Amino acid sequence: MMVFASSDKGGTGRSVTSCNLAYRLSLQGYDVAYLDFDFGSPTAGAIFEISSLERGTVEDGLHSYILGRVAKPMRVDIRAATERADMKTRPPGSGRLMLYPGDMGGAEFALTKPHIKRAIAFFDQVEREFDVCIVDLSAGRSSALDMSLQAISPNVRLRSADPVRWLLFHRWTTQHVIAASGLLFEKNGIVSCAVNAGFTVPEFTGLVRTVRTAVPDATAFGNKAAPEQEAWLRESDDILKGLAKSRHLGQDLLAGTTPLEPMLLWREQVIMDVDVKRNLAKQATTDAFDKLAQKVIDNHAWEGF
Repeated sequence: MMVFASSDKGGTGRSVTSCNLAYRLSLQGYDVAYLDFDFGSPTAGAIFEISSLERGTVEDGLHSYILGRVAKPMRVDIRAATERADMKTRPPGSGRLMLYPGDMGGAEFALTKPHIKRAIAFFDQVEREFDVCIVDLSAGRSSALDMSLQAISPNVRLRSADPVRWLLFHRWTTQHVIAASGLLFEKNGIVSCAVNAGFTVPEFTGLVRTVRTAVPDATAFGNKAAPEQEAWLRESDDILKGLAKSRHLGQDLLAGTTPLEPMLLWREQVIMDVDVKRNLAKQATTDAFDKLAQKVIDNHAWEGF
């Protein structure tokens, strides 16, 4: 299964949520590959706490591979390479967790047919080896996004191939809802690019779901929110739900939500069960990641518009 992670803006929680999704899927027994296609800012290494890759690799990352500079991209066993002691252990029954890092100092490029051919071949290779491949794309309209759409187009991908999921991440704010809707539906947005790549609108929109990140609850005001604050929060949430629906990002398109989590805001790291046991993270956060993982994998839960 290919899972593409997109967002209109940086700072949406796309990468940190995707890394946590990869970790949770591996705990559920799936072999997972994390492909850092954020060519401008590859940060998965930092989230998985691999200091040598915190800004990507020097010369043999996915950017170099797509540009034809290297024959094979670097791959790293996350549990072996991480400097976080708790993550090094592979629990019984869990699957592999592998990182294909991006390149340090990489940048956007003019997309060509050879680039797309390399992406097609690479996706085919990792799909054969891993149960789930998560592709973290650059924010906004990017070469990585367009290349990925071309590489999974019905024109080149067999209909009998493994499923594809497309996740659109946005924070639960007015600005982010409007921006996410624009990225998906406006002229030159994701749907438009998908149609140009060979999809019909119903074909592609059936692959898409949204993830609302950093959704606050009453504790956002502190341990004891005033009644007025709780009422304001409920009203604001209702307004945002109405805005999302009017922008075609309503409940029927929602794959999951993640709560406002201090550990993610301050450290942007993988949240482990041990963090919850130590009262460093919320149980609701790991529950949200588990629910998202189940939704992504379950074909019956993944229905069209």
